[in-house]
Amino acid sequence: MSSPINQKMKSVFIAFAVSSLAFQGLAQKAPAKAGATGSTSATAAAEYFAVEDYYRVKWGYADEFIALWKANHYPLLKKAQEKGDVISIKAESPRLHAGEDTRWDFRVTVVFRTAALAFDENLTAPYKKELYPDQAAFGKAEQHRFEILLSHWDVEVAGIPLE
Repeated sequence: MSSPINQKMKSVFIAFAVSSLAFQGLAQKAPAKAGATGSTSATAAAEYFAVEDYYRVKWGYADEFIALWKANHYPLLKKAQEKGDVISIKAESPRLHAGEDTRWDFRVTVVFRTAALAFDENLTAPYKKELYPDQAAFGKAEQHRFEILLSHWDVEVAGIPLE
């Protein structure tokens, strides 16, 4: 029997995977920078794949959610970045409030080395036991993070050359 947290995570992953299959062929290649030296680095940059993760949490819990994300998820992404699977990680929150139907509390933009890595559900799995030896405490903290989460969605983004 699956816990509610596992069901929610599974639903989020399935939605993410389905959207990726629908749009994976549409992902645009990032343009090489003018004057870039060596075609290898330009080719690698062209295959980077960016995803923006949006989180909307219960009113009054944004700071707690962000603290939990920073404690439990950010270190996993940093490990993937150290390995070279993740190119960059950027987190933001809105300065001003929005209406309930359009608000989000926290956005994380992750640039992956490839699209395949972005959809690898086991990308950070090898680091969980290393970073969180008390798996029960880690699971409990993650469960609470998802309990205060109202919604989460991912947007695959591609740069558009303006010149």
